Amino acid sequence: MIREKKRSVIIVAGGKGRRVGGELPKQFQSIGGEPMLMRAIRAFYEYDYGMRIVVVLPEEARLLWSRLCEEHRFSLPHTIVAGGDTRFHSVRNGLEEISADETVGVHDGARPFVTSGLIGRCFEAAFENQCGVIPVVDEVNSVRQLTETGSRMVDRKQFKLVQTPQVFPAGELKKAYKTAFDPSFTDDASVAEKWGMRIQLVEGEETNIKITTPFDMALAGYYCQLMANR
Repeated sequence: MIREKKRSVIIVAGGKGRRVGGELPKQFQSIGGEPMLMRAIRAFYEYDYGMRIVVVLPEEARLLWSRLCEEHRFSLPHTIVAGGDTRFHSVRNGLEEISADETVGVHDGARPFVTSGLIGRCFEAAFENQCGVIPVVDEVNSVRQLTETGSRMVDRKQFKLVQTPQVFPAGELKKAYKTAFDPSFTDDASVAEKWGMRIQLVEGEETNIKITTPFDMALAGYYCQLMANR
């Protein structure tokens, strides 16, 4: 029997995002003429029109988001869920909207340039292997590890930089997120791995940047111009 592929995604945009500067949290700031969060939502919708899209926002930002959607005539279907005290709690809240028989991705709302190719690579690997899947890219900088006496050189080939979407069998991820919060949880894979789920790496994309600083915003604007001129 062929198993139906049910895909969903939780787009986490529950933070304050003040490091990037500006009056608005970064997920609502404009890149190429529209809020970056809208770009992230559209990427998943265009990959799979039937995908369930859950967006986690700060409770106090619901009205702002509604106004922005009206202003930009943004009507792609999505469900809004209130964020929690940490990213861990925000994802846990989002998982309440996800069925156990789905394959679910978790994506940073501040990664607006995710492509259909990357999304598909993550979902297909998770569906085929029934494990957690995370996209990674190579570390190109020299890396040093801090020690008690200073620091030491390490081989950068032994390190990967982690991106999103991170994709999992939803039933397993829901179980993993029933664990108590631990400050060592840096992403969804760390939660899933501690619970016992196997994690597979797939190739990420250099353009799938996370916007955190004013420099990132400037880079994003430049990238939008490049795409518009193609």
